[in-house]
Amino acid sequence: MQPTSSESSVPALPRTTSEREIETLAEFDETVAAHGTLAGHRVQAVDLTQRTDRLLAADVAGAVFLGCPMDPAAAARVRAAGALVFPPVPGLPFDPYRGHLYTPDELFDGLSTPGGYEATPDARAYAWFQRTKSDGDVFASMLRAVHDDSVSDALDELLAGARVVGVMGGHAMARGTDEYAGAARLGRSLARAGLTVATGGGPGAMEAANLGGYAAPFADTMLEEALQLLGKTPSFTPSVTDWAAAAFEVRGRWPRGGTSVGIPTWFYGHEPPNAFAAHLAKYFANATREDGLLARSNAGVIFLPGAAGTVQEIFDNATPNYYESRGEPTPMVLVDRDHWTRKLPAWPLLQALARGRSMESRIALVDSVDEAGEALRRMTRETT
Repeated sequence: MQPTSSESSVPALPRTTSEREIETLAEFDETVAAHGTLAGHRVQAVDLTQRTDRLLAADVAGAVFLGCPMDPAAAARVRAAGALVFPPVPGLPFDPYRGHLYTPDELFDGLSTPGGYEATPDARAYAWFQRTKSDGDVFASMLRAVHDDSVSDALDELLAGARVVGVMGGHAMARGTDEYAGAARLGRSLARAGLTVATGGGPGAMEAANLGGYAAPFADTMLEEALQLLGKTPSFTPSVTDWAAAAFEVRGRWPRGGTSVGIPTWFYGHEPPNAFAAHLAKYFANATREDGLLARSNAGVIFLPGAAGTVQEIFDNATPNYYESRGEPTPMVLVDRDHWTRKLPAWPLLQALARGRSMESRIALVDSVDEAGEALRRMTRETT
């Protein structure tokens, strides 16, 4: 049916939520130029203080402005014209309406100042969380929830269409050890196979896997040299500043590395994020972070030796595989037979849980990290 003349004069709006989201000033300008309207759009954490004329002229009916600085006259006008305006929240060390994931440079900004790590946005956000998490203030809990939902939205946009493999493991794995080097080689091999490596985003095994993803585009010698440099600062204790500075030294020597994802949490804020994940989806709510990390690992999960947190992740991942609540079970590979059968015998329980179910063919136990990638590939081949 052909539109009437009045229908044809109405600007065509994007049909999907993602297409209606405006997260940069360039997208704002492009949308106004292309459609002549902001009606129905969601403008997220974009500084509009230099776009007053466009805000005064544009149709904004049904638009939502989330944390967008703007001139008071513009804010008053868009409210009067039918838009919702959620103004920026002053005094916060984070933006609850952010439209993109964090980067290591953003979270560690100020690391080289006299204040060191304690002066960084990451440390200040953790300090704010510590002050507010138990005070019962509904406003603070709302800000945390809005922030975490914004991070989830940005993470979904980043990973759309990607084949993601999770690498889980303990924070205590020290730089300079054979185990750390093995986890880094694993991350590199997965990235070179075209997979997006996703970790819990912290130190130890998580950092090692992200380092491997970072090293993927370089010659093999780069990783060996980087491991030697990092081995001089084995742990984030006693000094997060020195630990993080060593990672930025590696990044400075080999810039523009490969991309991987880290999904850390301020719930465990005493563990800093690592600087080798190109994208950091940092959450306040650990439960949201854990479920999101595992749910997005659509190409499977590799579990390196760890303690309570890693054991929890094994069975958090096993539950939807058992019930097939996310569709066909995804591969699970446990690394280090002695660790998972004797020290922390999660494997026998996982094996018993899987018996007779479709997930039984999607679990594997291997002796070494060098076997993990092949086990993952084998299970993937068997289901394609």
